[in-house]
Amino acid sequence: MDSKKILVVDDEARMRKLVRDFLVMHGYTVVEAEDGEQAIDIFFSDKDIELIILDVMMPKLDGWGVTKEIRSISNVPIIMLTAKDTERDELLGFELGVDEYISKPFSPKILVARVEAILRRTSSGEEDVMEECGIRINKPAHTVTIDGEPVELSFKEFELLTYFIENKGLALSREKILNNVWNYDYYGDARTIDTHVKKLRAKMGEKGDLIKTVWGLGYKFEAEA
Repeated sequence: MDSKKILVVDDEARMRKLVRDFLVMHGYTVVEAEDGEQAIDIFFSDKDIELIILDVMMPKLDGWGVTKEIRSISNVPIIMLTAKDTERDELLGFELGVDEYISKPFSPKILVARVEAILRRTSSGEEDVMEECGIRINKPAHTVTIDGEPVELSFKEFELLTYFIENKGLALSREKILNNVWNYDYYGDARTIDTHVKKLRAKMGEKGDLIKTVWGLGYKFEAEA
């Protein structure tokens, strides 16, 4: 199996080493950046990076700025590391397109587990193409088209839409969505789901209306008659 390349961005050398050592131990190739500007330069020049682990508080350009720059041209999965754990910071990260959010201090083993889960889903070799109501999802290619037009979705938005369509017609609680789409026990506010659904609906245009709100519970994808 080819070694997957991960970009680790943190201004603390000790933190970079901790993350790098655990990732290398599990067979990953690691590229490091010590500030946001360096991270952007490396990402734009190295097309083989498959995931980014990104700190928030950094000199020159912080994690929010890096995320905005990268999301303007790429949907590469981003795991945000931060010493902040307020709900506002977390929701901001998800609004910008962050896929996972881990507060310091954290268990390196948990970080590696989340890295593995994301890369496992993005590199699935299955020939799996779904189509519903003009929405075509190509899982191996991680692409979505609506009525033939490509739609740019973040990693989590893609996973969320796929989960909705796979469970069309079923009312899905926020807890169930978190456990299946985020793939781990998540203890944050349920508005994480609402944030992603709002962005997903907007990107889907008129088709966004197919994702119905089930008041007091969650959401469901309701196919057109």
